[in-house]
Amino acid sequence: MSSNNNRDEKNFSQAALDYHKAEPKGKIEVIPSKPHSSQRDLSLAYSPGVAVPCMEIHDKPETVYDYTGKGNLVAVISNGTAVLGLGDIGAEASKPVMEGKGLLFKIFADINVFDIEIDEKDPDKFIEIVKGIAPTFGGINLEDIKAPEAFYIEQKLKEELNIPLMHDDQHGTAIISAAALINSLQIANKDIDKVKMVVNGAGAAAIACTKLYISLGLKKENVLMCDSKGVINHKRENLTPEKLDFIAQTDIETLEDAVKGSDVFVGLSKGNVMNPEMLLSMNDNPIVFALANPDPEIAYDLALSTRKDVIMATGRSDFPNQVNNVLGFPYIFRGALDVQATGINEEMKLAAVHAIADLAKEPVPEAVILAYNVQNLQFGREYFIPKPFDNRLITKVSSAVAKAAMESGVARKQIADFEEYEHQLLDRMGRDERLVRMMQSRAKSNPKRITLGNAEEYNVLKAAQILYEEGIAYPSLLGDKKYIKEQMERYGMNLDIPIIDPSDDDQKENRKKYRETLWKLRQRKGMNEYKAKRYVRQRDYFGPLMLKHGDTDGLIVGFSKNYASVLRPVLEVIEKDKGVDKVAAMMMILSEKKPIFFADTSINQNPTAEDLVNIAKMAEFTVKSFAIEPRIAMLGFENFAAISETSKKVAKAVSILHEKYPKMIVDGEIQPDFAMNADHLSDYPFSKLGTTPANTFIFPNLESANLSYKILRGMKVAQVIGPILMGLKQPVHVLQMRSSVDEIVNLATIAVLDAQRREKK
Repeated sequence: MSSNNNRDEKNFSQAALDYHKAEPKGKIEVIPSKPHSSQRDLSLAYSPGVAVPCMEIHDKPETVYDYTGKGNLVAVISNGTAVLGLGDIGAEASKPVMEGKGLLFKIFADINVFDIEIDEKDPDKFIEIVKGIAPTFGGINLEDIKAPEAFYIEQKLKEELNIPLMHDDQHGTAIISAAALINSLQIANKDIDKVKMVVNGAGAAAIACTKLYISLGLKKENVLMCDSKGVINHKRENLTPEKLDFIAQTDIETLEDAVKGSDVFVGLSKGNVMNPEMLLSMNDNPIVFALANPDPEIAYDLALSTRKDVIMATGRSDFPNQVNNVLGFPYIFRGALDVQATGINEEMKLAAVHAIADLAKEPVPEAVILAYNVQNLQFGREYFIPKPFDNRLITKVSSAVAKAAMESGVARKQIADFEEYEHQLLDRMGRDERLVRMMQSRAKSNPKRITLGNAEEYNVLKAAQILYEEGIAYPSLLGDKKYIKEQMERYGMNLDIPIIDPSDDDQKENRKKYRETLWKLRQRKGMNEYKAKRYVRQRDYFGPLMLKHGDTDGLIVGFSKNYASVLRPVLEVIEKDKGVDKVAAMMMILSEKKPIFFADTSINQNPTAEDLVNIAKMAEFTVKSFAIEPRIAMLGFENFAAISETSKKVAKAVSILHEKYPKMIVDGEIQPDFAMNADHLSDYPFSKLGTTPANTFIFPNLESANLSYKILRGMKVAQVIGPILMGLKQPVHVLQMRSSVDEIVNLATIAVLDAQRREKK
């Protein structure tokens, strides 16, 4: 076991280095946001045109928000003195973390970030440097600065700057855990002003958390705070000013004694400090926030096996109720920036607390339930904090923070219509790859066995490593065992996953079983027993036969062969779904806006009108499986004219769909640019699409669909996932030739989701 753990850790460490080293270097970049193709554009962007907004800002400083990107730009600033669990590693070594924080700001709230690492430990000098660069930014996120300097730095900067500023290590954890505390107390049927709390840890996060709990009604005299030396009581000497606020008038000195008879334990220090006996000594319905990472103060499973009545949260994503700062800081800054707040005050933080707490009590959308592959999520012991992939966070938390800023008098800009503001927030979130993260999270909740063909290829091996280490799937490798092992050694990969060689002696019984199946399936279609015996030694047949016999849950093949030659054995072995005449393939395109889907991209060369109807129905079903409401455009090069033969075919398909499936949102024939533009759609008020753009496009023939997605793939303007095979009874997908590692991982993830869905039937 330990050798496997060491190997996994080594693989992950190398993967982390490869990830950060890949071109382009770093995790965030600056891209132009204005036209820049002509000389006129450049003269407006820079000299001489740029002088005009410069003078406008000089005369009216508040217009800097109108003429620059300041209003959507946050600085993530650190001196590297308290980086993650790594300690004081210095400013330069902290840069990967600060870039990572910038990435989270962008993908969760569409906030631009410059990360700034300052090589200065003197608090006053650090403050002066930050003050000097502050005019560049709409907000400042202080990060990974050690206590007690962090308290002083934040307080001084808040006093002297007039933009939103927050030390997330303190207040992020405080806000999320405070929301969790409100809800867990409700579940425990306890009043905050009566409970006894033990806080293990006395750093920046612990101090900020406890202060925020007190502002919610917790009595300071009911708190025992512990540091590495034990309970902070009246006997202790040489305490920092922050710890002096939490001196308890008690003779209790140890954590073990402190938790006896307590109602709430909040761990903000190090793992494995609470044992079962300590948990058993707490009052009924004990609330335990074991927030140390990666090892909680007491393991989740151990806590639940010790006491069935425990109400527990951790800092980990693999257990219920994760206290994760990403639930707060992106949306808090989003709301603060959007009203040009002069700071982040207590009213705004408390608004975020209550917005997060209230969200957990609302009915959970299907998209969130699908993302986590659970039957249901409802407020209770296993769900009292919203999930990080809940799309409602940006609207609920950002709006609450913006309103609080306006009501408390720190907003320089007013939002008149919050309903319209929420629409604007949702539009921002079309720009990220949240759908992929949701799919992977859902896959991890119930991973399946996925067999990967062409396993000797580097991209396939790397994808298998990611699937295994991320817990997305239980991968197996299909191919020549000796050669695969040689390739793994060559690439320095130590993958402890099954290798299935169709010709190996250990597959003798399977070959016999598969041969009989293949012969029975194909004996009236030109195959004799000799051919069947020969074919089962080929991976193109062996893989589908594994799936047919339930020896794997999903199959990914292709990569080095053309699509048609790999697909043929699949179709000879795997049955079609009920009611499906012809299978089809669909691509998922993750554009700058929202996901769109193309079909049929790989199989049906010149579909009939009836074929297009079937493709549209399969596409509708598949898109719905991603918790997206399909809006289907049947494409042609005319708009509702049906003059050409192709357009007539598409129009006929639309007519059939409208008659047989009146509830489907589908129309055409229509040109794709019209189908994607609300203003253009308004010219056709009779269309079922209304004025909401389509997200699913059915092409009139294979050439148009295939060429369209390959242009997008080649331009690298969008992430392309697929082809997703539609219409088969079991999860199997055929890769594009020379698929990237991400493309393989994503298609395997979809195979896992497909297997999960079929398991529920």
